Amino acid sequence: MSSASGRGRRFGFLCCLLIAALLAGVYGVWTDVLRRPNAVLFPGWQKIIPAFWTGRQQLFSGLVSSMKLLIPAVAAAVLTGVTAGMVIGLHKRLEAVLIPFIRAVNPLPSTMLIPYAIAVMPTFWSSSWIIIYMGVLWPVIMNTLHGISMLEPRWIDNARCLGLRGRRLITKVVLPGAMPQIFAGINAGLIRSFLLLTVAEMIGAKAGLGFFVQYYADFAKYNLVIAGMIWLSLVVVSIMTLFDLLKKRLLYWTQKR
Repeated sequence: MSSASGRGRRFGFLCCLLIAALLAGVYGVWTDVLRRPNAVLFPGWQKIIPAFWTGRQQLFSGLVSSMKLLIPAVAAAVLTGVTAGMVIGLHKRLEAVLIPFIRAVNPLPSTMLIPYAIAVMPTFWSSSWIIIYMGVLWPVIMNTLHGISMLEPRWIDNARCLGLRGRRLITKVVLPGAMPQIFAGINAGLIRSFLLLTVAEMIGAKAGLGFFVQYYADFAKYNLVIAGMIWLSLVVVSIMTLFDLLKKRLLYWTQKR
């Protein structure tokens, strides 16, 4: 990574912090100083900041509960999606048959499955798991297929001339070549998964970050609601930042020097 690129990222990070501080300051003046909005719906920082301490145990236990649901569902969807995408993408006749179906299903929101998942699956955890799984699966499959379609045919031909076949061809040529698009699909799937996790936990869960927000909204304790929303946002930003660092490390050859 060049020093100019590093300085650019640091500058962007500082600008992001300044914008966040500015927005927080404007909200504080609007609520705590001017007292213009509805004090119940829009509590000031004087009430929101203590709410982090008041609800600290529920926030951390909710984070653990949410991650226990999110991580297995996303991991299973990524593994299934990449494997299915590889199998379909490397067999053109199979791709021709299945691609219309995949294109039709991919845009459908997984939230449409919530009533069916709750009715069919034995537990809330399993119904939420399948909703998140389905939401992540299709973007990963589509981007894996797209990554394979972008491979130069001569790469595969040259690899075969060198004696690469089967698993070695996939791990040495096809998978690395398609990896940037695969990571784009995982990125899109992760964003979907956070939305689906929050919605699912708001509907029928007894724990989790979405449940925390919905529970205190029902009791009109909006200082805890806003604290939960901020905590959830920080968790999402942290996970996406870690994902970006992992992507840069694994796709080091795609980074500008």
